[in-house]
Amino acid sequence: MDLVEVSPAATPPVCRVLDYGKYRYEQTKKDRKAKRGQKTGLLKELRLRPKIEEHDLQAKLKMARRFLEDGNKLRLVVRFRGREIVYPELGLKVLRKVTESLDDIAAGTSTPTKDRRTLSLTLSPKSNRKPKEVKTDAKTQDTQGSKKPL
Repeated sequence: MDLVEVSPAATPPVCRVLDYGKYRYEQTKKDRKAKRGQKTGLLKELRLRPKIEEHDLQAKLKMARRFLEDGNKLRLVVRFRGREIVYPELGLKVLRKVTESLDDIAAGTSTPTKDRRTLSLTLSPKSNRKPKEVKTDAKTQDTQGSKKPL
């Protein structure tokens, strides 16, 4: 058995006589359980090409919409092959088209960044919280809304 300081911030500090190994085991179990309950927003990635066809783009948009509705962030990556890198405006056009179509549920967190042969943009989901409704009493509406004849 060990003397363990349980709450050092309390006045006076709280100590208990217990098995320290068992105490540490229970603390780690508690921490794991608390961590399991937290939801972490993952970063999903969609890879696109600058010359993507319309139907393929619609399929990618459907996946992107699902990722964002689940609450995940989304990285859009346009990959250039060969001499396609000479025309970065095609990649920007694709990214602009995707962000415009996902504008209702996502917000772009930054401007497109160019790396060697890729052009990437990160989107984050907009919050779905509804504004609180203002409650009004029936008495206040009745006295304000009705006028009495003189």
